[in-house]
Amino acid sequence: MMRIHPVIVVALPGAALALLAACSEPPARPSPATPGPPAEPAPTAEEAARFIEATESELHELSTDNNRAAWVASTYITFDTQILSAAASAKLLGAMTRYAQRATRFAGLDLPYDVGRRIDLLRTSLTLYAPADPKRTRELSTLSSKLEAMYGAGKYCPAGGACLDLQALSRILAKSRDPAELERAWVGWRTVSAPMRDDFTRLVALTNEGARELGFKDTGDAWRAKYEMPEGALPREVDRLWAQVKPLYDALHCHVRGRLAARYGEEVVPDARPIRADLLGDMWAQDWSNLYDLVAPEEAAPIYDLDAVLKEKGFTPIQMVKTGEQFFVSLGFEPLPATFWERSLFVKPADRDVVCHASAWNIDDEDDLRIKMCIEITADDFQTIHHELGHNFYQRAYNQRPLLYRDSPNPAFHEALGDVIGLSVTSEYLQRIGLVSELPPPSSDLSLLLRDALNKVAFLPFGLLVDRWRWGVFSGEIPPSEYNAAWWELRARYQGVRPPVPRSEADFDPGAKYHVAASVPYIRYFLAHVLQFQIHRALCEEAGYRGPLHRCTIHGSARAGEKLRRMMEMGRSRPWPEALEVVTGSRQMDATAMLDYFAPLKEWLDQENRGRTCGW
Repeated sequence: MMRIHPVIVVALPGAALALLAACSEPPARPSPATPGPPAEPAPTAEEAARFIEATESELHELSTDNNRAAWVASTYITFDTQILSAAASAKLLGAMTRYAQRATRFAGLDLPYDVGRRIDLLRTSLTLYAPADPKRTRELSTLSSKLEAMYGAGKYCPAGGACLDLQALSRILAKSRDPAELERAWVGWRTVSAPMRDDFTRLVALTNEGARELGFKDTGDAWRAKYEMPEGALPREVDRLWAQVKPLYDALHCHVRGRLAARYGEEVVPDARPIRADLLGDMWAQDWSNLYDLVAPEEAAPIYDLDAVLKEKGFTPIQMVKTGEQFFVSLGFEPLPATFWERSLFVKPADRDVVCHASAWNIDDEDDLRIKMCIEITADDFQTIHHELGHNFYQRAYNQRPLLYRDSPNPAFHEALGDVIGLSVTSEYLQRIGLVSELPPPSSDLSLLLRDALNKVAFLPFGLLVDRWRWGVFSGEIPPSEYNAAWWELRARYQGVRPPVPRSEADFDPGAKYHVAASVPYIRYFLAHVLQFQIHRALCEEAGYRGPLHRCTIHGSARAGEKLRRMMEMGRSRPWPEALEVVTGSRQMDATAMLDYFAPLKEWLDQENRGRTCGW
């Protein structure tokens, strides 16, 4: 740990100074001006190396303390655990802020690569940027913990009825086909987020203050800096990738709206208008998979029901996680440590509130790996487990690197890695592990692709707009008085969805999404949806696969596993284009692999949409 030794100055009392002057013989001549403190020596490369080593040592200790407190606060939501988590977070935030400010001393110095890069990464490693004032740092940490707890403990309590948490409300959105019931559940969850508005507004002001103290324009500018791209380049890159995939999304939107209109009538689903968000099977209209039965191809062969298969086979939550672990083992990775099974949260406890949002943790940035999920025996959770374990295996792959390298080269890579594995959860994989007895015929591919598109393609504009909104909030382009209006303008523009009832600035609908309440940057998910297909295509080629991309699984391929591991072990030690090149041979993100994957579906959607008015 680096220790700062203060300079101690002893001042004599005024009377003693006068006595000394009177007793002096001969009379003293005027004293020269008291010299100031010696000039600070110029920084050196050696000092920079000592600085970053000491910094990482202290941050490692504080990060572990913070992660332990945050874990308890997420799995035992109480007044006290919130306070303890906020205190640990404040210590970590304060230390990171201080060290990031001190690191500016070495700006412009010619440093060895690993020293210079880690010092640069220190400045962009934060998510919330604490002001230098300790009181404001504590306030920021308290607000952050409070908002996440409000979300985790949130319930809708209708008059005269039992209270419903997010899981219960989400089941209604997934299964009900009654527009009135869907509307009640959708509106009910947003009663949880409305009280967050003032705290969120204050949090924005505080984290912007901290970001500006470190030389950023605002927190949005700091978040974009994690991608190590020239100013303005990330929004342009997002626009370029969105332009590549938008025709596929538009075709899916048109087909889904047509089928919903057939089900509910044009009064509920008017032509050439945004779709009511509560009709799309998901609390945020970001995943339309639950609509499959309404929009499925009528002529396609039936496909397996993985939900039913998992239940018929008697799968437990632990078995589902063990199955996901074995996928990684088949690629050549070591099994998870025993502590993973002892310390993870796999099911929702009956006796307390927890944050059920699935997440992967490495508590000590070494080998204390865990997941936190409220697992249900569903195909969605089976996929989610593979995704979350992707985070865990990634965390362990780079855990021998210096602390500031223990991350993916940009935030999207971590998300993409889990989804790359999810893309390999194909019929052939399910047959290999005994969940499907026979491979579906090629005629069922259309159904499988549509089901995937309802999840992955439907998500794209939502993945883009959440941080478009927050970038505007952080910059001041979207003032607090327009938070909700701006949110729905973006949702209409990009997603083509609208609220089922009028909304106002008394509401705070962005806070109904966990990542807004918990201050988790979101553009990573949009980019990850592009990267996962790009990486999947490259790994399938490495595995020697030559068939349709949507049928490929890399399960059991040591060659694909080795290429993947080489990229994972780099951590954040090199800029992301170099990591991408290791696994794909290209230094640029490219959505053509997604278009290749869904090409048969796009052809079918275009045929289905003949005669329909598409767009909104």
